[in-house]
Amino acid sequence: MLRRDDAPLKALFVIRSGAVELQVDNIVLAVLHEGECIGQFSLLAHEAPLATCVTREDTSCYLLPEAIASEVLDSDAGRSYLYGMMRWVFGAAGDRLLADHPDARLQPVESFVRRAPVTISPGASIADAATKMTDEHVSSLLVPMRGGWGIVTDRELRAATASRRSHDLPVDQIASFPLRTLPSSTTAADALIQMFTANARHFPVVGADGEAIGVVTDTDLIGVGRHTPFALRSSIQRAKSPEEAVAAARALPTAVLDLMSSGAAPLAIGRIIALVIDALTGQLLHLGIEELGEPPAPWAWLALGSAARQEQSLRTDQDHAMTWAENVPRDKADAYFSALAERVVDGLEDFGIPRCTGNAMAINPEFRRPLAEAAGRFRVWIEEPSFAHSVASSVGFDFRQVAGQLEAEPTLNSAVRETRDNPGLARLLARRALDSRPPTALLRDFVVERGGVHAGRLDVKHGGITIITNLGRAWGLRAGSPAKGTLARLDAAVEAGYLDVDVATELNQAFRFLWQVRLQNQADEMRDGLEADEFIDPSAVGPLVRSGLKEAFRTIVRAQRLLSTTFRIERR
Repeated sequence: MLRRDDAPLKALFVIRSGAVELQVDNIVLAVLHEGECIGQFSLLAHEAPLATCVTREDTSCYLLPEAIASEVLDSDAGRSYLYGMMRWVFGAAGDRLLADHPDARLQPVESFVRRAPVTISPGASIADAATKMTDEHVSSLLVPMRGGWGIVTDRELRAATASRRSHDLPVDQIASFPLRTLPSSTTAADALIQMFTANARHFPVVGADGEAIGVVTDTDLIGVGRHTPFALRSSIQRAKSPEEAVAAARALPTAVLDLMSSGAAPLAIGRIIALVIDALTGQLLHLGIEELGEPPAPWAWLALGSAARQEQSLRTDQDHAMTWAENVPRDKADAYFSALAERVVDGLEDFGIPRCTGNAMAINPEFRRPLAEAAGRFRVWIEEPSFAHSVASSVGFDFRQVAGQLEAEPTLNSAVRETRDNPGLARLLARRALDSRPPTALLRDFVVERGGVHAGRLDVKHGGITIITNLGRAWGLRAGSPAKGTLARLDAAVEAGYLDVDVATELNQAFRFLWQVRLQNQADEMRDGLEADEFIDPSAVGPLVRSGLKEAFRTIVRAQRLLSTTFRIERR
């Protein structure tokens, strides 16, 4: 029907009956059937078809002229279909092209299950659980309880012993519950990422019927890649000096390339990057305390910005804060924590994470305060809206505790919820989300850098990802949500009735797509021996990516118009 690299299509094919194969280099990527479309990306991008289309049997199609097809594909349902097809084509191509190259990371996690699960009744005693684990030579027991699964591991048994709990107590009183499970079809790479991000060492694996078929551990999966996040974190935490910790962390780009080649989701990789940097930060803090002596007060180290949202790429800068309990003289505490913060900042800089140009770091007294003062600064940002405060809050309201025994997040989250009652700050944050525009002109040609080292290239971060992040922050904080992640904030805004579900869905899809383009570009640059950056060459990527970028930017433009209307802000 069509040949790859033919002239751009002027109409959209909709299969009425029959079946059509999509082929690239004689590899069948997929088979399309009744109701599915052919040629939408060629039509929209005005570029050659992405694949050769061959009928598998007698086939008839409707032919929709370009004007009608464009109108249909520009509807809410059409855009959702396009995004879904983009992700599906990427996934289908990756699965099919990797099938000829067996890789343990792509194997289903059920193939790593060593034996059937060992279970124990919830009413059995803690002593019985310890005995059974010893007799069965296992490190965990599954506990069927309250309609789901709990788990008892060595960690729960040690905690029970340390707290001197009676060994006659029923095991369901110490079991971890509820427990996340992994479908048996989950790839080993995805299982490894989920285990790492959840800070878990055991996951039950369930079949299609929901029944547990076994338990997979980090030990089972640690050999699926040469550079796993577990091994990387472990080597950082074993470091005896800041120099050793930094040297160990320098394996992070290699680990990311490994994850990219395994087909891991880009946002999951962003979480991995953030968690590895957390490990380096934590070890630098630990080593700094060994040098400086015990802290004068309970404290907390907070990641800010993209680190707090766990939306980090390999190109990032430092954003963090520090707080402590108000039970010691202010000068004494500040002198100690200032010195500790300097050691962390120096270590992260040695690793390759530059200092924040806006000085949003714990070495800045503005971001190093006792907890009550830190919450008070939040309230100043909320109650006295200004441009400067909107800039500070756009970083400061994205926080996540990384280390320290002081539980800081509940106090700070309580202050953040007050944004719900202050439309002035919400309006300022909305204006921040409208400051930048996606790099499109007439929805056809990209606006690229005109000079300098990035001439002719497209800034996918600031032209797309950051705008969606700002949109999510404006809507999420308007809803008073303590959520930090961009997608979680969009969900919270929908739940609170501030955002239409269709708009949130489109932004979700655009965000994931832009992240995929961003990380793939950075991986390609690193493989070529270049420094990873945020710029892509539109002429160097395929038509599918160009179509996706244009659709993502259209989505952002529509969302900005909605935000502008909602907050009655005239766009500049």
